[in-house]
Amino acid sequence: MEGAGAQQEAPLVRCPVCLWELPAEHINSHLDGCLQDSGAGRGGEPERSPQPSSKKMRLSGPPGESSGEEEREGGSGPTTPMFSLFHKGRAAAAPTGTPGGAAPAAAAARGQERGAGPAASPGSHAAALRGETVAQKLEGKPLADKLRPGTLGDYVGQDQVLGEQTLLRSLLEAHEIPSLVLWGPPGCGKTTLAHIIASNSKKNGTRFVTLSATSAKTNDVRDVIKQAENEKRLLKRKTILFIDEIHRFNKSQQDTFLPHVECGTVTLIGATTENPSFQVNSALLSRCRVIVLEKLSVEAMETILMRAIKSLGIRVLGQDEQHTSSANGSDSKSSESPVYIEEKAVSTLAYLCDGDARTGLNGLQLAVQARLTAGKTSHQASTQGCSVDGVLITEDHVKEGLQRSHILYDRAGEEHYNCISALHKSMRGSDENASLYWLARMLEGGEDPLYVARRLVRFASEDIGLADPLALTQAVAAYQGCHFIGMPECEVILAQCVVYFARAPKSIEVYSAYSNVKACLRNHQGPLPPVPLHLRNAPTRLMKDLGYGKDYKYNPMYQEPVEQEYLPEELKGVDFLKGQKM
Repeated sequence: MEGAGAQQEAPLVRCPVCLWELPAEHINSHLDGCLQDSGAGRGGEPERSPQPSSKKMRLSGPPGESSGEEEREGGSGPTTPMFSLFHKGRAAAAPTGTPGGAAPAAAAARGQERGAGPAASPGSHAAALRGETVAQKLEGKPLADKLRPGTLGDYVGQDQVLGEQTLLRSLLEAHEIPSLVLWGPPGCGKTTLAHIIASNSKKNGTRFVTLSATSAKTNDVRDVIKQAENEKRLLKRKTILFIDEIHRFNKSQQDTFLPHVECGTVTLIGATTENPSFQVNSALLSRCRVIVLEKLSVEAMETILMRAIKSLGIRVLGQDEQHTSSANGSDSKSSESPVYIEEKAVSTLAYLCDGDARTGLNGLQLAVQARLTAGKTSHQASTQGCSVDGVLITEDHVKEGLQRSHILYDRAGEEHYNCISALHKSMRGSDENASLYWLARMLEGGEDPLYVARRLVRFASEDIGLADPLALTQAVAAYQGCHFIGMPECEVILAQCVVYFARAPKSIEVYSAYSNVKACLRNHQGPLPPVPLHLRNAPTRLMKDLGYGKDYKYNPMYQEPVEQEYLPEELKGVDFLKGQKM
């Protein structure tokens, strides 16, 4: 009787894929694991229930409703009430002793192997690869993907957004995820943050779908949304849709998300390296929260690199530290020479990668693989001339792998406008050193020199103006010189013009006066005042009869100054240069 009562409290449902019997509240998470296993191909058949029920299972019907066919075939004993396969349930861990509790545990284990659950922490990465050589650990996927953190605790950097007590972190820990747009430079952790959200959402029973705007089409998005509607209606299950490089979708494609994000059919998470103000629909932006991720600091990069080095079993050597094959460090098999890396090499790599974790980890992988290939059987000499048994990675090897720090600059993106604004403001502030820096930053990043020259022409009148009228001549000459000879020869022409403008006296008298005129026209109430009759041209007799040009005083005919009004009557006494009304 006690067993019957337990069955009534925890009714069982048979999985249509692996035939496991388990409580209805665990069927959703269990089905996810089974379906993903069958889609990827199993290495072996799933373990069957030791005593499969001979009763025919019902896939529909209200809870507690028994089937007459079950009573006929099941013989005596209490009948097990069957629930619909689409009955609402939560993906929670089965309590100990619950029938079918081993099935969710097995499904969870399979999810961990597939990467559906949280990614292993740095320590577990090293544990998973223990006993393998460094070369084998570097095979397959890029190191940046292998060591991608799977929990917020392992996430490095972006403390202003994901630090303790921040709004976003509190929402993620509470599994209350709003629609987000993650904006930041390459390698700052946008995709990693999406993977962490995916891990947490799967533990909470939320469906997570990933698409890339570089390959996905509008029909792919519609299919995901249609499936999300079915999941929400039948299973009361939420769907999170992650769109990588969302700025690659055009405006009409982005409009596809609007009604579904509005009504909560999907929670949208977009990742972009471009300014969302320019690349994402304003209507979609109003429905999402923009999270700005900055370039990783040097300290954060060193933390990430040291984590990777530890996972690979490589020992870090200080500046004055000597090493031999018996030194503590490399965890790799004895068949492979131990691998060492200089502490200075790690610091250099952290600086050269320019806040891009992907570049830093891939640069480390390239340097290690190159040294392992070059020195499999040879002994390397240390910088101090001591005999070294093993493979040593130095600062020069890291620099050789990266060649140089990549310059983050996009001629059509946010950095384009940031750099030209910095150049303009540096010249306005008479800082010739900063002006040269921002000029070189743009030109070395691939900017069109004619674009810079055009901006200098504008600067000559806007910020220098009448304080040095020859500045405009210098700017036009610089533009013509760039047009004649092109890059790289024209870079010195632009540099000369930039330094000249930074040193020149500044005046915005003309610029301000013209701005006052435009403001006067915009703010004028009613129709604009007519041109005074004495200022009008009178090419015909009729116009002269109408008073056009009457009483106009031709200035060259007078030796003394001429008293004559040139503004409309309504603006009499206005001084646009001084910005005041007389």
